Amino acid sequence: MKPRVLVAMSGGVDSSVAAAILREDGYDVVGVAMRLAPEPSTPIAKRRGTCCSHDDFEDARRVAERMDFPFYVIDLRADFAARVVDNFVSEYLGGRTPNPCVMCNREIKFDRLWSRARALDAAYVATGHYARIEQGADGRFHLLRAADDTKDQSYFLFTLGQDELSRTIFPLGSMTKTEVRARARALGLATADKPESQEICFVPDGDYATFVERRSDPAQLRPGSIIDGEGKRLADHAGVHRFTVGQRRGLGIASGERLYVREIRAESGEVVAGRREVLDSSGLIANRVSLVDDSIASGGELSVEVKIRYRHRALPATMRVDSARRAEIRFVSSGPAVTPGQACVFYRGEEVLGGGFIERALEG
Repeated sequence: MKPRVLVAMSGGVDSSVAAAILREDGYDVVGVAMRLAPEPSTPIAKRRGTCCSHDDFEDARRVAERMDFPFYVIDLRADFAARVVDNFVSEYLGGRTPNPCVMCNREIKFDRLWSRARALDAAYVATGHYARIEQGADGRFHLLRAADDTKDQSYFLFTLGQDELSRTIFPLGSMTKTEVRARARALGLATADKPESQEICFVPDGDYATFVERRSDPAQLRPGSIIDGEGKRLADHAGVHRFTVGQRRGLGIASGERLYVREIRAESGEVVAGRREVLDSSGLIANRVSLVDDSIASGGELSVEVKIRYRHRALPATMRVDSARRAEIRFVSSGPAVTPGQACVFYRGEEVLGGGFIERALEG
């Protein structure tokens, strides 16, 4: 039998097929589900997809029984609340727009998976992410986009370095979603036609603003005014956590032209709105930069493509990374609205070079 591999199983079709493929390939598979968020209170009929519920874990358990490998559930709710949920709330209160899935991968999923893998003498961890890992002739590991570009999740994995990539397997990286579902049906897995989870697991109804308010002291909320670029008051608002840079809908402004959120000033409670053209930026500053291969930073200025949100197309740019793990990104041509708090990920073709978190946009 091949080495032992610890497989993260959410109860969805992707992680189910990932575990089944490894089992069929002869690995000593151990399945583990991570209980991260409280049981969703939203009625199932009102959710487009679930994650981390009791039913999801039972679905994963049925897959493990079908494929004959052990399965465990570990309770990480306290860590998840402290590292992911609290960060989510504080970012919104600070006028930034967080990406909790990136934080969850970095702070919880892989960190805890490798800890558990060492305890179980597992040589590898595996997940159902759509991404690929290849080892070059020089022995270095490369993180690549998935073959199915419509499902590619490499954006969420930029924090993985050489040591992590050497011990990680993504069995679905070369498959399409259609092929994954077909494989699940052929194996008779209970999750074959299960809908995908489409909401943030701890905000299943999608109402982020109300969630932040429930998790915050009233004194932390920053109500204020929506103003234009000259400081003229346009409307009042109930808190900066209700806005994101680039937002158009829900501003509550009676205007004959379309206005967008240009800037959020958390300290004063001011939200600056303007026409679409004022959102364009020449680049950005990113902090907390992680590189897949640290040697990348030694070459000075690099030509890259940058994704400033998961669903955005990659933009041609140049990048410089300093010793403080901050990166200056300059777009080759004027770029779209840059949203502080979001992850920006650096690519070279299909390869992920690294990424960071947007601190601010550059002007001029």
